[in-house]
Amino acid sequence: MKFLQYIHYMYLIMAVLFVYDGIVRVQNNENSILSFLFAAAAVFMFFFRRRFSEKIKNNNK
Repeated sequence: MKFLQYIHYMYLIMAVLFVYDGIVRVQNNENSILSFLFAAAAVFMFFFRRRFSEKIKNNNK
């Protein structure tokens, strides 16, 4: 169960990778909108999962 406490940080790592991919695509004059949308979704999921896990932790007390 300790692993589940840190899994929401995976979304931040994914967001950084998608932002990097988007920047590389912009430099190569390719379409980068999808990469930035995935990065925004990953950041949203990070905050959503963190808030949800804190609610569950508080309910278990």
